[in-house]
Amino acid sequence: MPQRSLSRFIRAVSAHLLTASYMRKWLALGVLIGAVGGLGAVVFVHALDLATTVILGFVGGFTPPSPLYEGGVLEISTFLRPWAIPLVVAAGGLVSGLIVYRFAPEASGHGTDAAIAAVHQNPKGIRPKTSLVKIIASAITIGSGGSGGREGPTAQISAGLASYVSRIFNLSQDDARIAVTIGMGAGIGAIFRTPLGGAVVGAEILYRRDFETAAIVPGLAASIVGFVVFGTIEGFNPIFGSYTGLVFDQPIQLIYYALIGVVAALVGLLYNTSFWAVHDFFKKSSLPAWLRPAIGGFLVGCLALIFPQVLGTGYGWVQLMMRSDIHDFPLWLILLLPFAKILATNLSIGSGGSGGIFGPGMVIGALVGAAMWRLLEGIAPGMPLSPAPFIIVGMMACFGSIGHIPIATMLMVAEMTGNLSLLAPAMVAVGVATLIVGDRHIYRSQLASREDAPAHRFRFGLTPVGAMPITSVMNRPALVIAADEPAGSALAQVAAAGLSGAPVTNADGAFLGILSAGAEPTSDRQVAADLASSQGAVITIDSTLDTAIEQLALSRATWAPVVDTNRRLLGTTTSGSLLRRYTHLVHTSMRRLDALAGRGVLFEGRVAADSEAVGKTVAEVAWPPDTHVLSVRRGDDTLFATGKTTVMRGDELVAVTRPETSDELARLIGPPIDAGRAEEDQALV
Repeated sequence: MPQRSLSRFIRAVSAHLLTASYMRKWLALGVLIGAVGGLGAVVFVHALDLATTVILGFVGGFTPPSPLYEGGVLEISTFLRPWAIPLVVAAGGLVSGLIVYRFAPEASGHGTDAAIAAVHQNPKGIRPKTSLVKIIASAITIGSGGSGGREGPTAQISAGLASYVSRIFNLSQDDARIAVTIGMGAGIGAIFRTPLGGAVVGAEILYRRDFETAAIVPGLAASIVGFVVFGTIEGFNPIFGSYTGLVFDQPIQLIYYALIGVVAALVGLLYNTSFWAVHDFFKKSSLPAWLRPAIGGFLVGCLALIFPQVLGTGYGWVQLMMRSDIHDFPLWLILLLPFAKILATNLSIGSGGSGGIFGPGMVIGALVGAAMWRLLEGIAPGMPLSPAPFIIVGMMACFGSIGHIPIATMLMVAEMTGNLSLLAPAMVAVGVATLIVGDRHIYRSQLASREDAPAHRFRFGLTPVGAMPITSVMNRPALVIAADEPAGSALAQVAAAGLSGAPVTNADGAFLGILSAGAEPTSDRQVAADLASSQGAVITIDSTLDTAIEQLALSRATWAPVVDTNRRLLGTTTSGSLLRRYTHLVHTSMRRLDALAGRGVLFEGRVAADSEAVGKTVAEVAWPPDTHVLSVRRGDDTLFATGKTTVMRGDELVAVTRPETSDELARLIGPPIDAGRAEEDQALV
């Protein structure tokens, strides 16, 4: 009974969210996602503190320094048992590897890439146990001395929680994508105590040259709630304290900050290149996946005997360099530390250990700033009296450029240090660094812009197609199952109709879920409603053609129910009817464009067996001039063409080309398919 009551409550909330206004919907979801993201960050911080105290402190005999408001251990500890350090870090990597590869292999690595990929590909598909495994594995990896950051695990943890929220409330794919985006930002903003930076980082980190603008307002709600939840338990002070006394008042310093941008970019590029080289080396090795983090950890432990600063997050060492006399650190150490931290992070996380690369990137940038100050002090006019400004700007420039999150990084570092006065010189350093880095990036799941995202590709293609209502491709359901129908009888009806599934509705006609033909009842008392799944795509009557295609493509479904704002079932639509209608509209649009401009025609052809394009990627094929491949239909699946899409025999390609080169394109791939096939597919579910 309680389970059914909970199910009714969730369905009622889902129906309310469907009918709520934009602001009401995202205020409610933002508060919920921010709260769970903040709590996830709290759990992870406590797990990490416990692991560091027990593993590195008690067993390894070493206590690393910590930032002012994260423990405030502002003294340099010595190794009580130096011989134990390599063994402790290796053991942490081994235990972490065993946990990850036994329970959730997707939790390996730095986590942020996995969260970004989930946003673009399957926002409702992050498994709940991934968050739990990520908490444990990352706490052990970093707590034993592995060089990693907290933001990557936190991003994946909060993204997983947001994904779960999206599933239980049956959000649309578009809303789920925004939910996971703001969950990722809320978690990062909470753990760094940077609410504004957290709101921006989720929207900025998805692309290299673009923003997910739809996530900004929801992100603000989620990030501030996450920050409040985390701060109520952990405190609200900036983690490095407030450096309000640091000011920019010497214009000549802009030259030095530009120089920091140059060096930070070059070091960032080294970090990027070497990280993925080490990652790919371990990935291709014949060693068992669970053993690789142990080997990486052992090497990090050996490196730490010379450079203890590489152990853990490294934030405490940054704090020491900003607050104490930097001359306590030898010049050779200051100059070599950025490269030692790069190597340690590559070995810890590139080998498959669980931790972030954002945090180490900022630490590396801080060390670059410290090294630049040591080299320029005493010889350059107008130098700051303290290395703190160079350290702060270095943090911003290094990872802001290589991570393609310049605005978010500047805001976050400003919030972490309580100083906004250095934003002007930081803009110079970050701008220079970003120009040097160019399109190279450390997050492989980042896309260039929204045009490359599955969620936006149709909107950026032909906008008139997006204006077509879903009613133009909606069919009457072939079969509707009543909620109280005995499960055995309902499944028999689905099988008799030869369907893969059928919608289940209650007495009021409200859609409850889809009864799959493969469902298996566990008792004779179960009814259709007990087996109905609410995880698939659900298209609302106010949807347009492009959003419907997007939802079906991202959920990998071949059909979906169409409902009104009260969740009453109105009909169904299929991927076939959607895509044929789309093709027909594109043909019509292109004919109109051609009549107006005479420059482009739509070509739809089937790839012949002897085509020279077979086996090549879209980027590798020598297409005729001004030819752009839009999509590839392969069996029942439609792939939205990118440069990496492989062309195969029998594929149906849709491309735009010049009228005078259409014959050349036909000779390359095969004769065009009759445009008459573009008529609407009337097949029911």
